[in-house]
Amino acid sequence: LPALPALLWLALAPLPGPAARAELRVRVRLPGGQVTEESLQADSGADCVSLELRAADGALVTLTADFRQEVKIFRALILGELERGQSQFQALCFVTRLHRNEIIPSESMAKLRQKNPRTVRQAEEVRGLEHLSMDVAVNFSKGAQLSSHIHNVCAEAKEAIYTREEDVKFWLEKGVDGSMFEVLPQSSDLPDLQRCRLCPDRWKPCICSYSLSIEWYPCMLKYCKSRDAGGKVSSYKCGIRSCQKGYTFDYYVPQKQLCLWDEET
Repeated sequence: LPALPALLWLALAPLPGPAARAELRVRVRLPGGQVTEESLQADSGADCVSLELRAADGALVTLTADFRQEVKIFRALILGELERGQSQFQALCFVTRLHRNEIIPSESMAKLRQKNPRTVRQAEEVRGLEHLSMDVAVNFSKGAQLSSHIHNVCAEAKEAIYTREEDVKFWLEKGVDGSMFEVLPQSSDLPDLQRCRLCPDRWKPCICSYSLSIEWYPCMLKYCKSRDAGGKVSSYKCGIRSCQKGYTFDYYVPQKQLCLWDEET
């Protein structure tokens, strides 16, 4: 076989058993130059993958992709400002529809092996920033019907799980129980509703904005060609393409105190 060109390569040996769980730790460079360790976990039996990294501001960011339910869950554990009356950390969960080809399949992720674990990775492709208006709240106790992973991933964010009306419509068509969703107040409902960064009163409701970035993730499979003795050409999986993608989420909070990072600078 020709040498595998990718920085990370796919193990060619079959995985043990009908389904596999695997974890990979990758060193990743953040935009400010710092290096962080990112954990990638795959469970081909449950058909899901998760990525976790600590952002430059100390927040712990997790992305869980549930391929079976077509759901992705972003969780952020944000360090609180104790001197301003916040708790030790604040948890947020943003749930959106998972589209095909956003991230490599779970069985491929489970096969990823690393040639050089000390190498610091940077994504080959920067995908555009996505700005999402999260206008619906998700009921934590009913959320397992949408994805069984919500129960574990969003346990610290029971009162702060958000999604979008357009994604809700897609899930309702798949037969998900609509009673787990509650439409949040909008500017049209509350004319005085401001963005939190412009709101002078810490105890007034406002529209909060939170940004996160998945700095490095396997977004596509690479295929190589080989030729057998008879000259027949065939293709095989030989590596991955890595991407970086940022997200900004806007959502309603009952008081600005829950959104102190979003202030005019």
